[in-house]
Amino acid sequence: MTLRAALTQTVNAYPMPRDRDGLRGLAGKLPEIARANVDRHLALLDRAAERGAKLVCFGELFPAPYFALERDPIWTGLAEDAESGPTVSRVREAAAKRGVVVVAPIYERDRTGRRFNTAVIVSEKGELLGKYRKAHIPQGGNEQGSFFEKEYYEPSDGKNGRGPAVSGSDFFPVFSASVGRIGVATCYDRHFEGVVRSLAAGGAELVLSPAVTFGEKSRRLWRLEFQVDAARHRVFIGGSNRKGAEPPWNQPYFGDSHFVGPDGPLEELSEDPELAISDLDLASLRGPDPSGWDLARDARPEIYLTRR
Repeated sequence: MTLRAALTQTVNAYPMPRDRDGLRGLAGKLPEIARANVDRHLALLDRAAERGAKLVCFGELFPAPYFALERDPIWTGLAEDAESGPTVSRVREAAAKRGVVVVAPIYERDRTGRRFNTAVIVSEKGELLGKYRKAHIPQGGNEQGSFFEKEYYEPSDGKNGRGPAVSGSDFFPVFSASVGRIGVATCYDRHFEGVVRSLAAGGAELVLSPAVTFGEKSRRLWRLEFQVDAARHRVFIGGSNRKGAEPPWNQPYFGDSHFVGPDGPLEELSEDPELAISDLDLASLRGPDPSGWDLARDARPEIYLTRR
């Protein structure tokens, strides 16, 4: 089965103030900010579908600017319900209209008030297949800037919701969609060795990694990490990153959204600067590895030292 899939790479669509002093005036405009970004992404969904894409993955926290560059509680007002909130409702409608499976990473507030960085998986019929909550939350800085994600949401509690379309672990679920078996590893999660291994063990054929990332080391490892994980665990991986800068922070994001398979990078089919599109031959996963390796068969987990 060959799947044409798309990733977005864009930035905040809402016109922001030029300096940080103007951010306070946005407190009553959070719904407008979310609406502008959802509008942009649904337009990208339309453009990807016109190119034949049957799966579209939006970027991390796509209804918002990347607010974690600073500490400001104003941004917690962007969190919404992952089942009935306005963003998911609009995505479900668009997915059904276009007949496309959508992975929509949002800022979630659950019914107890807890907040998570959550990807919602929507079928081509507009049905909710489930959700995944980011498991590892970063806090730190590099030569370009700082990030304060722990101020805004907590790590996954494993309560992602389960059903007949979900396999794998509670923290790293795999969703059985019409286009194949999908797992998600949002941004920081991609760096942890056990994440793609867990998703592959749960049956994932394609792992999607929506991210907001910047800095020299991140740029250098961006493609390398995906290539190694795809080869080691015999899966396809799609990495989506923002591209450009967002006032008033003006932190540049390098973009470079792309797909890679177990045998290397895939051809880029998009001429749209805000989309990456590739064809994924999922049927190839059922054949032998052309290297002659069988890592799953020959692994000896009992001899490996685990860091405490």
